[in-house]
Amino acid sequence: MARLPQRLPALIGALGRELVRLLQPWVETGRAVALDSSPMKAKGGVWHKKDREKGYVPHSSIDTQAHWGKSDYHGWYYGWQLHLAVTVASLWIPLAARLTPANVYDGNEAIALLEEVSLEARFVLGDNHYKTPEILAYCQVNNRLLVASGRGPYPHDDSGVKVRQIFHLLRSKSIEPFNQLLKCVFDWHDHVPVKGLPRTSLVVLAAVLLYQLILLYQHKHGLDVGRGIKPLLRAA
Repeated sequence: MARLPQRLPALIGALGRELVRLLQPWVETGRAVALDSSPMKAKGGVWHKKDREKGYVPHSSIDTQAHWGKSDYHGWYYGWQLHLAVTVASLWIPLAARLTPANVYDGNEAIALLEEVSLEARFVLGDNHYKTPEILAYCQVNNRLLVASGRGPYPHDDSGVKVRQIFHLLRSKSIEPFNQLLKCVFDWHDHVPVKGLPRTSLVVLAAVLLYQLILLYQHKHGLDVGRGIKPLLRAA
């Protein structure tokens, strides 16, 4: 169990590739994968910056392995980030997942996620956090096209903006509802249930693996894959 949190990203990646092979999610759609991160608040109190700099922990409830992060939607929060890669298709398949403290930049985890994704994926959809020279170069070497929103003030007026809007809509209908499904089923909207990076990784990444296993179970038993996921997750 102590070693399992470190192994979970590789297990999720391997099962994600197998599910793509079995379920063929891109038969009727473009072979796209969406990247995103989801903020998760730490259990207990918050460790304010002035106390952290002094190494002073004012309360035992504070998870000192978590960190401060800023979400465009949620603002500043103290906790973690779940980094995900999910199929852009009618069937949501988590293909890669990693958990980090909240201060880890999304773009820093993107290549590690993409290394776990099936080589069938040709389009990588993300927001402006993923539009970095390193990720662009990685996608080019691996025959993938990165489609990410540009930086700078809105509205953008370059020649590719209309195409990106379509891809952004497709992305928002896959990875964002998948993130919300996990938080809803496992009641993570307020905070995660445990403290420390190893235990939080075990709980959160195991939930992603469990979702994959349910898809595999449905496929093996001839069920309608992707339907009735919530009650199965709650029962598990």
